[in-house]
This record gives sequence, structure tokens and C-alpha cells, in this order.
Amino acid sequence: MLKNVKASYFLRVLFSYMDEKQKLEFIKYNKSLQENINISLINYKYFSGKYIEYESKGKGKEFDFFSDRLLYEGEYLNGKRNGNGKEYWNGRLLFEGEYLNGKRNGKGKEYNKEGNLIFEGEYLNNIRWEGNIYDISGNIIDKLNHEITEVKEYYDDTLIFEGEYLNGKRNGKGKEYNKEGNLIFEGEYLYGKKWKGKGYDKNNNIVYELKEGKGFIKEYDKDNNLIFEGEYLNGEKNGMGKEFFFDDNLKFEGEYVKGKRNGKGKEYNYKGKLIFEGDFLYDYRLKGKYYINERLEYEGEYLFDKKYNGKGYDENGNIIYELKNGTGKVKEYYYSGNLEFEGEYLNGLRNGKGKEYDCLNSKLKFEGEYLNGKRNGNGKEYYNGKLIFEGEYLNGERNGKVIEYYNGKLKFEGEYLNGKRNGNGKEYDNGKLMFEGEYLDNKRWNGKGKEYNDDSRSIFEGEYVNGKRNGKGKEYNWKGKLIFEGEYLNGKRNGKGKEYYFNGKLKFEGEYLNGERKYS
Repeated sequence: MLKNVKASYFLRVLFSYMDEKQKLEFIKYNKSLQENINISLINYKYFSGKYIEYESKGKGKEFDFFSDRLLYEGEYLNGKRNGNGKEYWNGRLLFEGEYLNGKRNGKGKEYNKEGNLIFEGEYLNNIRWEGNIYDISGNIIDKLNHEITEVKEYYDDTLIFEGEYLNGKRNGKGKEYNKEGNLIFEGEYLYGKKWKGKGYDKNNNIVYELKEGKGFIKEYDKDNNLIFEGEYLNGEKNGMGKEFFFDDNLKFEGEYVKGKRNGKGKEYNYKGKLIFEGDFLYDYRLKGKYYINERLEYEGEYLFDKKYNGKGYDENGNIIYELKNGTGKVKEYYYSGNLEFEGEYLNGLRNGKGKEYDCLNSKLKFEGEYLNGKRNGNGKEYYNGKLIFEGEYLNGERNGKVIEYYNGKLKFEGEYLNGKRNGNGKEYDNGKLMFEGEYLDNKRWNGKGKEYNDDSRSIFEGEYVNGKRNGKGKEYNWKGKLIFEGEYLNGKRNGKGKEYYFNGKLKFEGEYLNGERKYS
């Protein structure tokens, strides 16, 4: 049955970031996605992104749903990995060892993507417990054991934690401090999480108490700013809670599950204005209403916090755009409420023509073409509304033939690669040609060019090789008078040359070596 399920492009992208449980929950709560992949609430649980083929009693193989690549082969009990098995990624062995109740438990070996052994030892509930860690040459670089050690952590030379560690994480008794040295928590930790103890404010007053990872907690950053208050369960956010900006303004209020926003919630900008209310899943907006300056701007579904299925409204409540399966014209806004982007969407991402705007002055920042959420194709960049660049883009960066401007005048024309000047180009100053030749990583590399001082006076003109003066050239003083002409090597005077006084009379004629006159 699973092989007949048709998954669209966006599901492939979405599921690449999720584990099995997250995939199931996402399908369960999103009816449009169920329709998109022809699946109902009754059988959503079968859609896990992978399928199992049993070869014989107790043995089987798991395959990736989209690529049919082998993920696991080994022993099963009650539908879970139990016994000996092997894990794979993109056809390469990732792990081999023992399993219990679906998790790595017992002896095992772990490998990197090049096939090198990186760990050998024992596991407990998927966590490395005891054993050796190796470098790519097979040398032991560290040993793990379950012995508790005493450690101290520092931030900018200030003690922020002292207590017990187990397997590289806070485990056991400990104390936590802010950067002023004030005690903010004292108690016990489990797998790096606060488990049992008391929390304190800057005046050393008890503000919360945890018991077995459960309670009402307050979290502070290193500057003693409140960043979260709410319910804890199993040492992490579970239940109702609130997040705050550094200035104590409310950032989010709503429900949490396993440390992430899950369920109903509301988001606010730094000015305290409501910008979103609706459903969340694993910290992502799932479905709800989006507001700009307290007016409804969008209502519908989201994919990775991007508008996906819904309608957009103007200030009078009129529908001005509609998205279906992430396709259509859309507007995006900054937290401040200023327009960030307007243009075309496909599969929930910027695709086609669009415009970007500055977050502060709302002036046009970019206009051009997009592909899969990134600038691709022809485009123009602006600064304070003035054109500063026009040319080609690839994967979000300048690539290809371009033209740059400064105060409306030509600054550079040539080639870019990976966002930098690379290849042939010409550089101008106030419309005058300064350099013509080859560039490498934004540096003049090979060709003929000129160098100027702060007063735009030429101080050198000549030839460059590998970014340095090489070949014939001329030097000038700050008044533009010729002071040297001759040969260069690796940026220094080398070979035949002539020096001149400021009045133009000959001062020296002869040979140079490494920038110094050579006397016979």
C-alpha cells in the first residue's frame, strides 16, 4: 500500500528534516496534506516515510520510502529492532551492533560517511556509554566511561556552572550561575537537563522548584534576562509557557511538548503586538492567522513557517492573494510589520519574479528572479533606493556577468563566482578606469591596472601577476609626479629601473633586487 502513496515535492523536502514521529504528527493534524498524498486519518499511521520487508521470522529490512535505499537490516521482535542489526545511510554502513526495544543497546560500532570507524563500545538507549573514540586514522583520541567527574564551566572567564558530569553532559549535583556570579539554580541534572532542585532570582529568592524533572520553571540568559517561564516535565518544556525578548516583552505564549512549541500559541513582535495565533508543530507554524499592525494579513496553513494554503488580506479586509499548495503571489513581512518580500511562490518557496525591501526604511533592496527560495537568474540590488548592482545570480549568490555602481556611476563590470569578483573585469573610480584584468576572490590578480591614494591620485600604474606588481610599472608621489619607472617581481622592484627627484630630474638608474638598489 505504501508504495502506491504519491508524495509531492514539498513532502520530500519537509520529511528530510523530521524523524518518524514528527512525520506522523504532521500528517495527522493537516487535512490538506492528507488530501495531497491521498491518505486519511484512519490510515495516516502507515505513512512513516519508510517500509519494512520481512525476510524470515525475526529478521527483516527497512527501506526509505522515497528512494528505496536500505536503512536497516537485522533482527526484530514485536515490530521493533531487537538483537543484532546494521544501519545504513546512502548505501554506506553507519552502525552495526545490538538493539533493544528499537534503540541501540549493548555493543556496537559506529562509522562516518567515509567508512572510518569513529566509535566502538557500549550503548545505552541510543547514547554512547562506554568505549573508544577514534580519529580518521584509527587512533584512539578519547575514552568514554560512566564515571562521574567534577567539572567547571566558564563564560568570558566567569564561572557559570560547577558540578558533576557523565559522558560529556551535566549529570548529578551541580550549581548554575549568571555572568554576574549570582546563583540561578542548584540541584541535580539528568542528561544535561535540570531535574531536581531550586531556581533563584538575582536577589537569591527562590522562584521555582523542580521535582523529578517536573514543576514550574523560570529560565534566564547569561545577562540575567528572563527568557522563559512555564511548565516542565521530564526536564524540558511541557505544558503552558511563555517566552520573552531580552527587554521582558512577551515573545510567545502557548503550549509545549518535549521542549518545543506544539499546540495552540501566540507570537508577538518586539513591540508587544500580536503577529500570529494558531497551531504549532515542533516549533513550526502549522495553521493560523498572521497580523500586521494588528490587522489580519493572512489566514491559512504553513509549511516550515512559510505560507502554504490560505488567503491574504489588505487593510480593508479584501482578499488580495490566495495560495494553493504553496503556489501563487504572496507578501512577507518583518517582525516590525514592514514589507519584506512580494512576489511569486511555488511549493511554499520563492520561485519566479519578486522584490525584497529594507527592514528599516522599506525601500527597494532587490528585484529579480528566484528559484527554490533563492536568488537565481537576473536581478538588481539597491541601497537607499539607488541601484548598486545588476547581473546574474546562482543559488542566492552573485554569479556570472555583472555591473556595479557607486553614486550612480560605473564602479565595476566583469565576472563573479560564488559571490566574489572572479575572472575578467574592469574597475572604475568616479567613472575613470582604474584596473583592467583578472580577479581572484575580490582581489586584482592578473593584468594592467592603477593604484590610487585617498585623494584619488595615481600612485602606481603597471602590470600585475598573481595579485602582485609584476612586469613593467611606474610609481608616482602624492602630487602625481613620476618617481620611479622600471621592472617589478613579486611586488618589489626587481631588474632595471630609474628613480627621479620631485622636479623630474634623474636620481638613479640601474639594477634593483628585492626592492633595493643593486650596486656592482
